[in-house]
Amino acid sequence: MATRTKRPRVSGGRPAPGPSLCPALRQPARATAPPAAGPVPLFRVPSPKQSASPARARRHPRGLPGAGPRHSAHLSQVAQPGGGGEPDSDPVAGFLSWCGRVGLELSPKVAVSRQGTVAGYGMVTRESVLPGELLFAVPRAALLSPHTCSIRGLLERERDALQSQSGWVPLLLALLHELQAPASLWSPYFALWPELDRLEHPMFWPEEERQRLLQGTGVPEAVDKDLANIRSEFYSIVLPFMEAHPDLFGPSVRSLELYHQLVALVMAYSFQEPLEEEEDEKEPNSPLMVPAADILNHLANHNANLEYSADYLRMVATQPIPKGQEIFNTYGQMANWQLIHMYGFVEPYPDNTDDTADIQMVTVREAAVRGTKGEAERLQLYERWDFLCKLEMVGEEGAFVIGREEVLTEEELAATLKVLCMPAEEFREFKDRDGWGEDEWEEDRLTVTNIPKLKASWRQLLRDSVLLTLQTYATDLKTEEDVLSNKEAYAKLSWREKQALQVRYGQKMILHQLLELTS
Repeated sequence: MATRTKRPRVSGGRPAPGPSLCPALRQPARATAPPAAGPVPLFRVPSPKQSASPARARRHPRGLPGAGPRHSAHLSQVAQPGGGGEPDSDPVAGFLSWCGRVGLELSPKVAVSRQGTVAGYGMVTRESVLPGELLFAVPRAALLSPHTCSIRGLLERERDALQSQSGWVPLLLALLHELQAPASLWSPYFALWPELDRLEHPMFWPEEERQRLLQGTGVPEAVDKDLANIRSEFYSIVLPFMEAHPDLFGPSVRSLELYHQLVALVMAYSFQEPLEEEEDEKEPNSPLMVPAADILNHLANHNANLEYSADYLRMVATQPIPKGQEIFNTYGQMANWQLIHMYGFVEPYPDNTDDTADIQMVTVREAAVRGTKGEAERLQLYERWDFLCKLEMVGEEGAFVIGREEVLTEEELAATLKVLCMPAEEFREFKDRDGWGEDEWEEDRLTVTNIPKLKASWRQLLRDSVLLTLQTYATDLKTEEDVLSNKEAYAKLSWREKQALQVRYGQKMILHQLLELTS
């Protein structure tokens, strides 16, 4: 695996106290490697931490024990049998037959099954597999995308009219058409999809439940933005387009509810092909559906990886896989809040080694403001904050991201603590020079292990910011620990309550670790 990049992201947009001195949206990331093919972001997008591996593939929820099935033999009322007419009673047999017809080659060492998997359909080994062995190869003609669907010519001609904030409209229209097309090439593939009305993303939870269970995690704010953007995109672009082509889009697919479900499906099941290094300045590639690859479940310690070539997408083993074991892909190095938001599941503590906690940038500002004495000091504090904004180190909706073993936004957090805590004369020199040189930034590297060695004023500001962050949750760490340590009480929780508890607990453990390090 390549060096991991920092994973700063934009928060869900909690209201910021005090004057608004910074841009409303900021991406504090300074990537050290080109992004890989990882999770396809939704409309708002905090960017997940990604790797520079040749092809980091996407997603299929793994989730906590007892999670419901992720796939079902029937899709929805809009899907019709087609593309070969395999009976719905055996969707796996129909899918495998379809694979043979479209040239999708599965190794004889693997099998698609519900048996021996962590959730729903998955892929298991029939024989032991060695690192580097090919598990399956998907020809590009079998991919479902705006460039392969049966209305690709129309989508290409109308490309300018279908531009949107998400960039997903062409794929979503392709899915809406193919789902109700009587002879869609991909019907046997659709038969392995989950039931759309049983998706478990928090966007489908009642608002009260979402807020009650996930308050403080950043998920409710992210979902609110998603829902607003989905609705706007549907009524301003998608529905007018479908109504202009009634011969291609029947009444059954002209539905905000169905569009909402397909957005969640694309968020959880699509792939995004990585750009080449020389293409870094280009817009990201559009998402696409990759049959067979989206059957694999997720694990942070995965054993397979998707590789892209001119003619095929290949899933290759990355470590030995014994006979009878499940094959796991990875959706990227993602915190539990990202997993539940985008895929509807989490990895139980402490399994997700990529889990993080956010400290909102404006929370650090608020902690600093509370430490000022009088109006003059407060105004000086805002002057410093404004300058950090100018340097693009902070933003009104940004977050400092802390992992268990690393500070993913180390440069931004170190700069913020330094500027907000430095003596007035030093700040004047700093401002006159318009910041520091590269060598000076290197001197202030901030890691989890050196937090106890920071200047006392830095540690105090960081500690105060952590305490303010902990106040945003509805419960404290001890409450979570009491439930997790009581097997009977934990067993009585609903599936959603268990998922949300794991998100909150993982974040609070990281925040309490910071409290210990800053004490």
